[in-house]
Amino acid sequence: MTLTTRIVLLVLLALAPALAIQGYNEYALRASRNAAVRDDTLATARAVADDLAQVAETTRQALDFVSRNPTVRAMDAVGCTEYLRDVARDNPQLAIFSLTRLDGAVICNSLGSAPGSYSVAGRVYHRRVVAEDTFVMGSYIRGTVTGRDVLHFARPLRDAAGRTTGVLAAALDLGWLDHHLRRDLRRPSTSLTIADADATIIVRYPDGDGLVGTAVPDERMRILRARGEGVRIAAGYDGRERVLANVHPSGPASGSWVTVGRDRDVAFTDVDAATRRGLVLIALGTALALLAAVLAGRFFIRRPFDRLLRAATAWQTGDLSARIGMTRGDEFGRLGGKLDAMAGTLQRREGELRDEIARGREMQDRQVMLLHELNHRVKNTLATVQALARQSSRGGEAQGERLEGRILALSKTHDLLTRDDWSGAPLREVVEGEVGPYRGGPTRIITDGPDVDLPARHVLALGMTLHELITNAAKHGALSDAAGEVRVTWRIVVGESGQRRLLVDWVESGGPVVAKPTRKGFGSRLIAASIERELDGYYTLDFDSGGLRCIIEVPLHGGYAMMSPLDVGTGAGAVRRSRPES
Repeated sequence: MTLTTRIVLLVLLALAPALAIQGYNEYALRASRNAAVRDDTLATARAVADDLAQVAETTRQALDFVSRNPTVRAMDAVGCTEYLRDVARDNPQLAIFSLTRLDGAVICNSLGSAPGSYSVAGRVYHRRVVAEDTFVMGSYIRGTVTGRDVLHFARPLRDAAGRTTGVLAAALDLGWLDHHLRRDLRRPSTSLTIADADATIIVRYPDGDGLVGTAVPDERMRILRARGEGVRIAAGYDGRERVLANVHPSGPASGSWVTVGRDRDVAFTDVDAATRRGLVLIALGTALALLAAVLAGRFFIRRPFDRLLRAATAWQTGDLSARIGMTRGDEFGRLGGKLDAMAGTLQRREGELRDEIARGREMQDRQVMLLHELNHRVKNTLATVQALARQSSRGGEAQGERLEGRILALSKTHDLLTRDDWSGAPLREVVEGEVGPYRGGPTRIITDGPDVDLPARHVLALGMTLHELITNAAKHGALSDAAGEVRVTWRIVVGESGQRRLLVDWVESGGPVVAKPTRKGFGSRLIAASIERELDGYYTLDFDSGGLRCIIEVPLHGGYAMMSPLDVGTGAGAVRRSRPES
């Protein structure tokens, strides 16, 4: 016996319990559904029977109420007719109310028939009331006056002495009863048949138009009477096999039969579909299992070796992501697991090495960038210091002091930039760093504006500009007087192109009278170099007699620019530059 044959036999042996379980589940499912359908059908039949008994009881109560009317008790034809008409309007399910003598002659009814115009002496319900002297339910009849299918309920009418003097009857409209009882049929495929004590069909659903008023076949009635109440499986009027439940109502309607039927094929539709799906899946699973067994028999030894060789070849070419992928518990599976773990370790360490190399290159690139940035800033700073030194060499001791202050201002801004690795600094700290040493009270220097983070080049340029303005205010401007005040405000404006620009407003007040200078000083040229050349902005100096006002507007964008050495030439008048055309 070949290895393939052995594997096929093992597969069939393994499938045997599954087939047995599927068969048992199918049997149990059908048995459970059959019990559920029988119980539901019987419960529906009992609900219809109870509803029919309730209709009979309601009719009895209506007749009892009518029997207490004085005109009815007195058999007054005129008064009785009017009263019965009112009662009929309040009870639309009842086709007619009538009062007859014991001999069957009509006295009055709700339709207004003349006394003695017809007789009901031959009707079943009339004979039963006269014979039994109690409330009774009659049988099917086509009404003589109404022309409708009706079912009569009747009771004796007694005088004050207790003697029976007449028969009071009400005809129930079977069309109304049909629609009323359909409410109890919970499923669309349910059929309903109600036969009276004479075996005449009074309600039939769904094909009632052809069967209401006809007699139940003798064979069916014989089986029905023989088996009595309960549930059975038989063919219905339409020839389809049905689960039939037969019950008697209680009370006066106890002589009638209620039969509810459930179409057996419809009730078992989902069970049959599940069975078919199960058989198809079992057949498909068996075929696939046999095919897998044949393939496993052919490649039981060769396939593991092929997988080992393919993985080894991939590793040899440098593809450490290849895996053998065998999870079996035999020798091949354990060997494959160990080799996969080794390859995973090598791959992980190779990835870590590549990540480390990439991080080293990234740090190297960042260092180069920072060196270029630092080189650029140092050149700018040295150019500024060179210009300051060249200017101070011409002015003696006073210019030396100013040189020291300007270099100190540069030092402060450098401190701010160094704190954040030369990435920039907040404008508020730049302003406070320059004006802070000159504060003499809560209102001497007022600063106000939003939080703005400046690039490094803006920090250096605006720091030098603010230093020139505050030192000028302390020596010659508003802060040289005890009543003087300086207000520094700033805000961000956005142009039509979406470019953000910083607007700084320096206003001095309360100091000595300001006069326009006769020449352009070194401080003005330093401001011009910082704002115009370094930041590509513009500024205005307004030497109003009430105090100096300086308006600075610069774009907030990146880029590198070398600050050119300051021009130490001379000039006169206020320094102004027009707003750029946009």
